[in-house]
Amino acid sequence: MAGSFEYEYDVFVSFCEEDTRTSFAGHLFAAFDRKKIRAYRGEEAGPELLKEIETSNIAVVVFSKNYATSHLCLDELVKIMDCKRLFNQRVIPVFYDVSPSEVRKQKGNLAEALLNGPEDKVNSWKVALTDAANLAGLHLKPYRRCVRSSKTLKSHKSGV
Repeated sequence: MAGSFEYEYDVFVSFCEEDTRTSFAGHLFAAFDRKKIRAYRGEEAGPELLKEIETSNIAVVVFSKNYATSHLCLDELVKIMDCKRLFNQRVIPVFYDVSPSEVRKQKGNLAEALLNGPEDKVNSWKVALTDAANLAGLHLKPYRRCVRSSKTLKSHKSGV
């Protein structure tokens, strides 16, 4: 993926629709549109979805209270962290109404959701959650202006 590879998307956003579609994620996509940043919007499922992650320059993971209740979100996260390791994909975690520590240590809703997960996936989900929470990212509270987010992503896109 290095060198002259042409990315299909500038950014792939992994988020829980229930928590953030009409709030943070909705505003983030609007900011991407204004800045002409090509963002994947979740039109695919299954193997096609994994390809979209691979063909994105940056992955933004929006952790929220119910993120881990979605097995799809957790599978996306595992793929994103694999792409970080294999292709050096940039990953920007956003902690929306949840702390990095809660994600890192799988506390609260995260712990509860993992208890109900399929045994063959739970360990890879835990590793991905911990690894992502250890990355530098943004910690946001609901109803806080998110203007800085698009600027941060724009600087990551340009390699700053």
